[in-house]
Amino acid sequence: MAAVSLSVSTVKPLGDRIFIKVSASDEKTAGGILLPDTAQEKPQVGEVVQIGAGKRNDDGSRQAPEVSVGDKVLYSKYAGTDIKLGSDEYVLLSEKDILAVVS
Repeated sequence: MAAVSLSVSTVKPLGDRIFIKVSASDEKTAGGILLPDTAQEKPQVGEVVQIGAGKRNDDGSRQAPEVSVGDKVLYSKYAGTDIKLGSDEYVLLSEKDILAVVS
């Protein structure tokens, strides 16, 4: 099996898939208690870094994604595929798994 070197610029999502850079999770509680990695919840907010061409409609045309590169989004907790490139974490998910754009 050949080794493949991936970077954010070489990943191009297909269809209605969206590539999101995961925001760092909180390491402290509101009371100041430090949380170990195993106790931290998976973050649900990230920044869109790549988008696919969009969903294909029944007539064959493409529906453009509602989000664009640079948007901060809130996505479903257990959605997508987790990918780690270098020290950064990413999620590749379908557009339907995005719940909201965060301003």
